[in-house]
Amino acid sequence: MSTISGAAYDIQYSGPVDEIAAALAFHDGDVRATIGTLLADIKFLKEQLAITQIGMSIGFTRGWTPSFDRD
Repeated sequence: MSTISGAAYDIQYSGPVDEIAAALAFHDGDVRATIGTLLADIKFLKEQLAITQIGMSIGFTRGWTPSFDRD
């Protein structure tokens, strides 16, 4: 069983989650590591979106197509 830090435990079980604090606590407060993980996650998700876009037919989504940009 893994052990989580006290800060992560407090964030996880103290009510509404502060996602920024949770991400920082996961990396023991290391801001650069947190940003690095988030950038890696963005890259991975964009790759998954590109694969989905290639494999998806227009009829499947009734004309909707995924977008890489926020509206």
